[in-house]
Amino acid sequence: MSLRTSDDTEVIVTGVALSRRRRQLRKTTESYAFLSPTVILLFVLMIVPIVMVIGYSFQDNVILNKSPEFVGVANYVEILSDPRFWKATGNTILFTVTSVAAHLVLGLAFAMMLNSPLLGRVSRSLFRALYVLPWLFTVAVIAVLWRMLLAPNGVVNFLLNTDIEWLASPQLALGTIIFINIWAGYPFFMVSLLAGLQGVPADLHEAARVDGASAAQRFWNVTIPQLRPIIVSLVLLDLIWTSQQFALIWMTTGGGPIDVTEVLSTFTYKLAFAKYDFSLASTSAVLVLLMSMVLAVFYVRHQKARD
Repeated sequence: MSLRTSDDTEVIVTGVALSRRRRQLRKTTESYAFLSPTVILLFVLMIVPIVMVIGYSFQDNVILNKSPEFVGVANYVEILSDPRFWKATGNTILFTVTSVAAHLVLGLAFAMMLNSPLLGRVSRSLFRALYVLPWLFTVAVIAVLWRMLLAPNGVVNFLLNTDIEWLASPQLALGTIIFINIWAGYPFFMVSLLAGLQGVPADLHEAARVDGASAAQRFWNVTIPQLRPIIVSLVLLDLIWTSQQFALIWMTTGGGPIDVTEVLSTFTYKLAFAKYDFSLASTSAVLVLLMSMVLAVFYVRHQKARD
């Protein structure tokens, strides 16, 4: 009978350890191999363009000039000194804050209505399909639809017996755009909050009712605290999305009339493709990116706090 020596045991242990390391390395390599196409696409389509735009913002007359000159922060000084930039910033803030607040109020109201036991099954299904309808349309369809409805000879003026230029009036254009964006965006809040309401334990409402709490007290002390994480996430996401809205405004008013509906996205687009000043357009885009990153940081921190 042969006996294993300590050297043989060490060889076996070393072999087992190497085998485990190879398996672990193989698993890690496979994971990175599956991720690599997405990482490469993100790098090529996002990281590289962002770095290029940041570089353009420190140069003069890029794209059109074969030898652009480095000008430091001169483009940032010019943009920040431009009153049109600040007007677009003010319009963006008004457009974003009003839209997000209305999205939240309408979404919560419709979600609570659809979650109410007062509605029958058929009525609930009918209203749910009706209220979610704006969310199913693309931005192009929404823009064309409302341009037709709000035309001087459109349905809205016919019902009101007026001939108002809703999208061409300096006094009404921005409010009209905000209304259209509210109509198009509230279903996202409604669907998300409805799912949250259906996840609130009925025992909490029952306990509050037994304690003598009114409907308003149950809403503020039971429903809202349970929905707060969802509400914060929705508001932060909507702030990011709405502040970057471009297609709806461009396809309805184009930033007009006389810059009344000009926002940062249309302002940047016009700098690049109307005035062909790609350096200033890149500078404006970098400033918009920084503003969006601030909101993104708050969103990420909120998600980590939830976890």
